[in-house]
This record gives sequence, C-alpha cells and structure tokens, in this order.
Amino acid sequence: MSSQRTLTDAIKEDHEEMYEYYDNYKKAAGNADAQARWARQLTWEIARHAVGEEIVVYPLMEQHMGHEGIKLADQDRADHQKVKEQLYQLDSLTAGTIDYDTLMTQIMAHLRQHNDSEEIHDLPQLEPKLGQEGSQHAAATFTKTKKFAPTRPHPSAPNKPPAETLAGFLALPIDQLKDMFSKFPTEEMKKAAERN
Repeated sequence: MSSQRTLTDAIKEDHEEMYEYYDNYKKAAGNADAQARWARQLTWEIARHAVGEEIVVYPLMEQHMGHEGIKLADQDRADHQKVKEQLYQLDSLTAGTIDYDTLMTQIMAHLRQHNDSEEIHDLPQLEPKLGQEGSQHAAATFTKTKKFAPTRPHPSAPNKPPAETLAGFLALPIDQLKDMFSKFPTEEMKKAAERN
C-alpha cells in the first residue's frame, strides 16, 4: 500500500487546518490582536487552498466528469468567489468588533457548507475517475501549487486557468510584501493552540 496522500486526503487536511485556525480565532475572543493574527492565518490558508483547487481540482472535474463535473466546478468557483469577496471585506474591518466577528462567522458557515459538499459529493465522484496514482499525482500538484498561490483574496482576479495562474503569480510578490507587515500567530501562539 502506498503512503502517498490522495487528493481527498490533501483537501480534507486543508479543510481541517482552516477549522483549527477558526477555532483558535474564537478562543482568542477578547484579545483583538490574537484574533487578527488567527484571522490572517485563516485568510492565508483559504486563499492558497482556493487557488490550488481552482488551478488543479476543478479542471480535473471538468475533464473527467463531463457535464456534471463542469456544473460542480462552476458552483465551487462561485462559492470561492463569495468567500473571496467576504474575506476582502473582512480586511477592511477591525478585529475584535461585532462586525468583524459576524462576518467571520458568515464566512465560516459558507465555507463549511462548501467544504462538506466537496468532501461528500465532488471528491467521491472524482477519485474513481483519477485512480490511485492519478489521485496521488493530483494531490502532489495541488500541494505544490499552493506554494506559488497568492496569500490574500483577490475577488477581481480570474478564477479559471490559465488566466488565474498568471494573475496569481503576479499577485504573489505584492501579497508577500503585505504579509511582511502583517501580524500572524507567533510560534508560541501556535504551540499553545496545539496544547489546547
């Protein structure tokens, strides 16, 4: 048996990471600085994950699942667009406020519904079409793609390859520059979260 991750494994792992960051955000209630850091970490993961799916997963769905794959991929892209727009709006709000927390709750509710749909409907239909080796290759490509993806939401950027790929590569240096001046969870905060 191979120890390589399947595409489903890679995507579920990302989904769980998002939920962990959100849980840490909620646990930091009353500490606006900590909440802002966990929200930035969550945004970073969502942005990278979305681009990875849009560049790797959705084209595979369209290629291997026919009309149903095209329909599912289009719905998933629409879900991503909504989350990107909400995250972009979140960036203009102040962590620790009711408006910020309300929008964060809405984002996560939409994201959970989207993630559940992928895990329950999309991926179980796609995996058999890819086969074990194809799934493992897709997982590796998905993971590599995330390393070159923008780290912030860009709702006005295209969400289909190849235009998305180019837009992502152009946005990455600007995002990385912004990230240099943004606060993320410290190593101590991450270790404390792991203990809880």
